[in-house]
Amino acid sequence: MMTDTPSSPMNSPVSTAQGTFCEHPNSGASSSLSWPDADINDSDESNLFSISWNQDYDCLAAGTSHGFRIYNCEPFKETFRRDLKSGGFKIVEMLFRSNVLALVGAVANSHYPPNKVLIWDDHQSRCIGEFTFRSEVRGVKLRRDRIVVVLEHKIYVYHLMDLKLLHQIETVANPRGLCCLSYHSNTFVLACPGRCKGQVRVEHFGLNVTKSINAHDSQIACLTLTKDGLLLATASVKGTLIRIFNTMDGSTLQEVRRGVDRAEINSISLSQNVQWLAASSDKGTVHIFNLRVRVFGEDSLIRPNYVQGPALLHQNSSTALDPLISPNTGGNPNSSLSFMRGVLPKYFSSEWSFAQFRLPENTKFIVAFGSHNTVLIAGMDGSFYRCSFDQVNGGEMLQKECIRFLKC
Repeated sequence: MMTDTPSSPMNSPVSTAQGTFCEHPNSGASSSLSWPDADINDSDESNLFSISWNQDYDCLAAGTSHGFRIYNCEPFKETFRRDLKSGGFKIVEMLFRSNVLALVGAVANSHYPPNKVLIWDDHQSRCIGEFTFRSEVRGVKLRRDRIVVVLEHKIYVYHLMDLKLLHQIETVANPRGLCCLSYHSNTFVLACPGRCKGQVRVEHFGLNVTKSINAHDSQIACLTLTKDGLLLATASVKGTLIRIFNTMDGSTLQEVRRGVDRAEINSISLSQNVQWLAASSDKGTVHIFNLRVRVFGEDSLIRPNYVQGPALLHQNSSTALDPLISPNTGGNPNSSLSFMRGVLPKYFSSEWSFAQFRLPENTKFIVAFGSHNTVLIAGMDGSFYRCSFDQVNGGEMLQKECIRFLKC
């Protein structure tokens, strides 16, 4: 039976059992990957294959049928692009704002197949490392010290400097390539689908602790971690509920409701102060939820969330308050029937969204929090939005910016 273990190309001048270094005698473009003068001009339309934020949510990477493009978010503008004749990239993963990117070719790419991960140094204009697998790569995540490659049934964790294989994790079928990392230098937490439907596996590598969380009854559709890896937010393929967990003990801290009808949740984002959660779905609405989890600062003091509107009613999503829950935080206006819990259907007592923004339906959008209570939204239709929301009153968000960054 053929496995998904990584292999090295036969023609690579330097290879290891872990990965392949692209070594070249001069500082010119790599023979493995280069950007020839392509017969592509700005007026040509490109198909958009993927969109993703960098780790700080201040840049947007777009994989296209002609290559890739990088955009600065605030203010929004194209930073640079790389076009080529052989085809595009289905995965473009940035490493913060550095010149290092991870690239995975699209199926139609004649030179860079979808089973190969290229580590590209744009400053040197060459490939500095690559990994080849026997099956299609579903996702790639980068930290300053790690490379994580996601296949459909397995995840590989490598050291960034020497490409040494450090960990292998088996998962349930994961065609979405779901995986998320913490990005603080002093913690390394990884969350991914577990071995069973609806289960999330959390690896605290620094503590050598593995935690399995039974997050949902259905398959996991979306997940994200806080930058320190202490909190996890998840949604299932049903798309009605989003749950927030403590990754250390697996306890449920809060549950919020996107809606009643089934939906595909495409993106979940937590604000840096863990006061807000944003989610987008194919229903065409971005929802903002007010979180009640407490924030752990660098001084290890617990700072509750005190923002509370006059119309908000206190409401808890569990029978007992967890130590990470702030009792001083208000719920949401649509939760005003919480006193009828156990009498009315469950969705009447759920915590509903605090603010909303309407978008076209059936288009994939990803969300992130910007500066000054703004939300950044990018769509697979080549659109970018920046919206603001009222921290006290919530309601409909105000559109501040709308840009068509790519003609699709």
